[in-house]
Amino acid sequence: MTVAATELLARLTDIRATDPAAVQKALAKRRRRPLLKSPSTSGGGQGGGSLFLVAADHPARGMLKVGSDPMAMGDRGELLHRLLTALERPGVDGILGTADIVDDLALLGALEGKVVFGSMNRGGLTGYRFELDDRFTAYTAEGIADSGLDGGKMMVRVADEAETLRTLAACAHAIDELSRRKLPAMIEVFASEVEDGRVRNRADADSLIRAITIVSGLGTTSAYTWLKLPVVDDLERVMRATSLPTLLLGGDPGEDPAETFASWKRAMAIPQVRGLVAGRTLLYPQDGDVARAVDQAAAIVAEKRKFPSPARGGGQGGGS
Repeated sequence: MTVAATELLARLTDIRATDPAAVQKALAKRRRRPLLKSPSTSGGGQGGGSLFLVAADHPARGMLKVGSDPMAMGDRGELLHRLLTALERPGVDGILGTADIVDDLALLGALEGKVVFGSMNRGGLTGYRFELDDRFTAYTAEGIADSGLDGGKMMVRVADEAETLRTLAACAHAIDELSRRKLPAMIEVFASEVEDGRVRNRADADSLIRAITIVSGLGTTSAYTWLKLPVVDDLERVMRATSLPTLLLGGDPGEDPAETFASWKRAMAIPQVRGLVAGRTLLYPQDGDVARAVDQAAAIVAEKRKFPSPARGGGQGGGS
């Protein structure tokens, strides 16, 4: 752990031990912003409606591995140090995280003028036999609203298993609870299957299209629903399955970072794609340069802001 990371943990632990009310105070006074910036503040263009978030909800699911290091995200001080670097870069709109991460960042003053999504269902622990039974063990819609956050994120892995049905029902309820508060629900969608007792995500277009159509129908309104989808082959055909605004899932850091960034750039040309949510790929790049990786991703999203699709519908509010 670096000296800076050690100092961060010491500072946060002291505040938490002596003044736990400081967390809610920091969240309550946080300067907020609209979910989507207007064209005049987002680099021009007619849409002005893209979003770039850094994801940091992996540890709460027990997903700590990055590359060849199985415990990379287990060092909280180092993770926070990297998050602070990312959030300071121009073009980064905000963060997606669980309460422990969000509270730390609020105490550090890193969420001023940022969009903050709270991660809701983290019960499907990575690698466990009950992984598909993804219960809501983190933020609730009420907790998100009370903390002044800007939306909630949940995940659904559509598989031919009873656990998927329970997760679908819980997500439908969460969507309704968020929409009642006029807060966006970001739903991360996978087409999955169980193989040799382990959950595996399918990458073929047909399976993902089917999963998207199922998840898009959850809840009593879709007015505040966004999707978060993996970048797969034939993504243009996949995206024709929905009219919902969609953010790209950054996914696991690959062996070819250049191809990862290139795939994001190609996907940004699709009208329904409105931005990016990426975590480990940017926070733990192969060369160790977090700022450089974040700047590359921000430049890709910035192009979407400058040259949005000609097709334009009504704007979606929420969380402003």
